[in-house]
Amino acid sequence: MEATATVAPAPKTSPAVPQHLRALERANRIRLARAELKRSVAGGETTVAEVITECPWQAESMTLSELLRSQSRWGRTRTRKLLSSAGLSENKRLDTLTERQRALLVSRLRPH
Repeated sequence: MEATATVAPAPKTSPAVPQHLRALERANRIRLARAELKRSVAGGETTVAEVITECPWQAESMTLSELLRSQSRWGRTRTRKLLSSAGLSENKRLDTLTERQRALLVSRLRPH
C-alpha cells in the first residue's frame, strides 16, 4: 500500500529570473504600495488608526515612526511624544505590535 502525501505547489516563479532580481521586484512592489498608503494617510482618505488596526500587508514591516509621520502635521517631536507616552519605540514594526499595544495606540490617536 502506497502512502500519498499532499505537497503544496511551489510558488510560481520563473527559474530563469535570479533570486536577487525577484527580491528587488518584491521590494519595489512593497515600496510602491507603501508610498500609496502614505499618500492615502496624508490625504485623509485612510487614518493611522485604521492602518494600525487592520495592518495591511504593505504596512507590516513599517515602523511606527514612519507611519505616524506620514500624517499631515506630524513630525519627529509629536511622534516621539506619542510613542514615549505609550511606552513604545519609534523603531517598533507594525507587525510586532500586540493587540493591547494596538488598542493603546488607537485610543491615543483618537480625539477626546
